[in-house]
Amino acid sequence: MTEATPLAPQSILVLGAGELGLPVLRNLARVAKRAPGSQISVLLRESTINTQTPEKKAEIDELRGLGIQMVAADLVNDSIEQLAEVFARFDTVIGCAGMVAGRETPMKLATAALRSGVKRYFPWQFGVDFEVIGRGSPQDLFDSQLDVREALRAQDKTEWVIISTGMFTSFLFEPVFEVVDFDNDIVNALGSLENSVTLTTPDDIGALTAEIVFFEPRFRNEIVYLSGDTVSYGQVANILEHALGRPFKTNVWSVPFLMDELRKDPTHHIKKYRAVFAQGRGVAWPKSGTFNEQQSIPVTTAEQWARANLGGK
Repeated sequence: MTEATPLAPQSILVLGAGELGLPVLRNLARVAKRAPGSQISVLLRESTINTQTPEKKAEIDELRGLGIQMVAADLVNDSIEQLAEVFARFDTVIGCAGMVAGRETPMKLATAALRSGVKRYFPWQFGVDFEVIGRGSPQDLFDSQLDVREALRAQDKTEWVIISTGMFTSFLFEPVFEVVDFDNDIVNALGSLENSVTLTTPDDIGALTAEIVFFEPRFRNEIVYLSGDTVSYGQVANILEHALGRPFKTNVWSVPFLMDELRKDPTHHIKKYRAVFAQGRGVAWPKSGTFNEQQSIPVTTAEQWARANLGGK
């Protein structure tokens, strides 16, 4: 039996080490062993790198233990030119900082990546299919993500890869989202019981992203779809009944109802998300055809996640 050919080495910078950044970094460190000479780095604020907060310090120590290099910079306060200078030292830049820094940040980072001349850029687009949703949706943040896609497509020096993952699995069950009302055992379907949502856990996204980054033949200028599970809201009720062993009722929040709720509270981010998901466009795709399905990589289904995480509900 012949040994697998080593993968081409890469110098990779990950922006952020939060809910998604950590799993991406852990898995990049693992997969990079198949590409001798690769180096994984993470961009963090100086204060985060030197933190004495026990939980964060443990994460930084873990990353150092994996051989990951620390790069000090500030995505919010540093200029595009300063960030471009940092990005230029790497082959690949992967955005894992989320939208917490505001709607201007995705375009700022994309501009810095393009100015830096980095070979390949993975923007923070780990979520829904913004183009299918289109401009002018209830969630106005999505328009800034479309701006990023247009900027990437308008040039040919930096390759780009977008990874569409759907919603983080855990978010569907968060009390703040109100789709699942555990106090009253009700699933509030967004739009209709037949509407579907694609769900993937951050751990699975991390593992799959690492495989995509090093995959041969190389992904270039394309959108790669993932899905831990794609389920209808009606199926969510059945999943909870199986996982928790008690009945769940269903209720439908129609698009007009959710749009009316948003009109009363137009800056409420959760209400924006609920209205988008109720419209049922670009928020779900079949598991068949996804990268994980094509490569036969096991992922966590919604029911597996529920059984493992909702025991006390």
